[in-house]
Amino acid sequence: MNLHLWLVMTTVENRKQAERLAAELVERRLAACVSIGATLTSVYPWQGQIETAEETPLMIKTSPQRLDALKSALEKLHPYDVPEMLVLPVNDGLPAYFAWAHEWTNHEN
Repeated sequence: MNLHLWLVMTTVENRKQAERLAAELVERRLAACVSIGATLTSVYPWQGQIETAEETPLMIKTSPQRLDALKSALEKLHPYDVPEMLVLPVNDGLPAYFAWAHEWTNHEN
């Protein structure tokens, strides 16, 4: 079995937003799993100033077939004006996990 996954990374303001977004993506079968990390500090330029903010990271796992729909949903559901959305290919891992992720994200509700 030669399956691939995508890892999509984003951040939100707090854990409550992260949990709400994660549940929505999994319920819609756009993600097989969303891992919510510990709060971190981000430093970035915004509207001419250097900002520092506490954020909650999310690691979203999806199949190639659902990536475009996931990206579209993230643009609509994300609370930020310009959300971080980094998409990384995952080409190797435990075959059973890949199969499980594909099963969830590609199965009709």
